[in-house]
Amino acid sequence: MPPSSEPPYAIRTERLLLRCWEPADASALKDAIDSSLEHLRPWMPWALSEPQTLEEKVALLRGFRGRFDLGQDFVYGAFTPDGSEVVGGTGLHTRVGEGALEIGYWIRESRTGAGLATELSAALTRVAFEVCRVDRVEIRVDPANVRSAAIPEKLGYSEEARLRRRLPAGEDGEPRDVVVFTLFRDGFAVSPAAAVRVDAFDVVGNRVL
Repeated sequence: MPPSSEPPYAIRTERLLLRCWEPADASALKDAIDSSLEHLRPWMPWALSEPQTLEEKVALLRGFRGRFDLGQDFVYGAFTPDGSEVVGGTGLHTRVGEGALEIGYWIRESRTGAGLATELSAALTRVAFEVCRVDRVEIRVDPANVRSAAIPEKLGYSEEARLRRRLPAGEDGEPRDVVVFTLFRDGFAVSPAAAVRVDAFDVVGNRVL
């Protein structure tokens, strides 16, 4: 279910540019993933199908862009401020029901440990509540991924549930558990996420936040 107002196409934070993927980003995305496979495979089920060819990456990004333009799902590339390097990927996903969005994220191995996943999650939290006007934002993580699970806690999310065998199978072929963290609109204003600096722009460059 799409949000009441669609997310911006470009978001700037202190250290990142988040923007809608373009097919031309395929080579830079492939480099980020191929250089981080051992880091990503334990936590990202899609990484088990990597490496993909450049042509497959182009097709993937065309799909991301198409669904973004149609207001169906909102997947972003995370870049350095000048757009020269893919730092990772993130998104505002519509799969968690009406009036809600889910934030997902990954960071390339060479950029981990600098707080970038926290920074982009805070930015997307602001966008979800202030631009998209949702009532609820979720972040779902594998409980074994301790570093990732710490991010929603830092931003004021509350652990709402632990669900067994809900994530796709990992390297061992077994479905994984998931922890659901949630932040509601009535708690957003006092959360650490509300204080992060964000500049956001629509598809023609008009500022929306």
